[in-house]
Amino acid sequence: MGGKITIIGSGAWGTAVAKVLAEKEQEVILWCREETTAAEINDRRRNTRFLPGVELPPNLRGVTDIIRAAEGAEFLILASPSLYLLDTVKKILPVSSIREGETAVAVITKGFLPSPKGPRLILETLEDYLPGFYRQSLVYIAGPSHAEEVSRGKITGLIAASENPKNSIRFRDLLKTGRLLVFSSFDVRGVQVAAAAKNVIAIAFGILDAIKTASPPAHPLGDMFGDGTESLLLAAGLNEIQTLGRAMGATHPETFTSISGVGDLDVTCRSVFGRNRRFGREIIEKNILEPFSCLDELLDRIGEIGYLPEGVAAAKYVKILSEKYKLKMPISLGLYHILNRETEPAEFLKEFLQDLG
Repeated sequence: MGGKITIIGSGAWGTAVAKVLAEKEQEVILWCREETTAAEINDRRRNTRFLPGVELPPNLRGVTDIIRAAEGAEFLILASPSLYLLDTVKKILPVSSIREGETAVAVITKGFLPSPKGPRLILETLEDYLPGFYRQSLVYIAGPSHAEEVSRGKITGLIAASENPKNSIRFRDLLKTGRLLVFSSFDVRGVQVAAAAKNVIAIAFGILDAIKTASPPAHPLGDMFGDGTESLLLAAGLNEIQTLGRAMGATHPETFTSISGVGDLDVTCRSVFGRNRRFGREIIEKNILEPFSCLDELLDRIGEIGYLPEGVAAAKYVKILSEKYKLKMPISLGLYHILNRETEPAEFLKEFLQDLG
């Protein structure tokens, strides 16, 4: 493969994937929103804001002109956060190679996207904006992964899901290395739901984990929760993800017992690199919700957090979807009420776990 490869989005995950591709002796373009990020990548081979401590290859270049970045790309990977993804895609619509369907497009962003009809999966939303060539041909890439580990060569597995088998295989072959294992899937909807909804469960897991480690008198409920309690929450959360996935058209039950389901959920809940787990812990340890009156205000001022926990927006959308499909999702609904400042975290967890029995 000698064609141009472009990653749109220079956050931690976009930068890590760009590094992996550049190490395969590919010329890789990384679109950066900030000029300072592009300059640091080009001049110092670093992206200290989003991926500190990682040296980037010289054949990875940062640019801030999104048209220039996308034009003529053989492969284009969208890595912008879900809150900004649709606006980013609109900016590349004038690109001639996009208009003609010459560029193969994949998405590594996790979450749901808003629409006048309510929350939707990422690929079906983008298909409404991209030229018709891309209908049922986009590729969605997810799995139990952290940028901090992938960029340092830790063995990791991903799923490349598409209704177009050829495109799934193309991106599988593009990304795979001896340490990045990539598998194909046709369950595009199931993989997307698992990738988005697990972030909601991970925030709840972080809350529980922070209470568990804050034994009395630091927290009055600390002696109620242990490792087994966390596994109980994780298993119940996986059931909620699978319930939502089936309602939204998942086609393969094994999606939720594979790396894109239980694997991604487990690492997101347990890894020290997980931003959603971190956010959940900081709800307890730092009272991070205190400045915000409700979930919508939290989303409007999300930049004040200092990092982006995707599960915050996902919690809002999962609540809407659970009501639309008439689903029982007590963890997700409980987290929504916590983020909306309607429920105290510890009391919700105590009542939820007791109700399970």
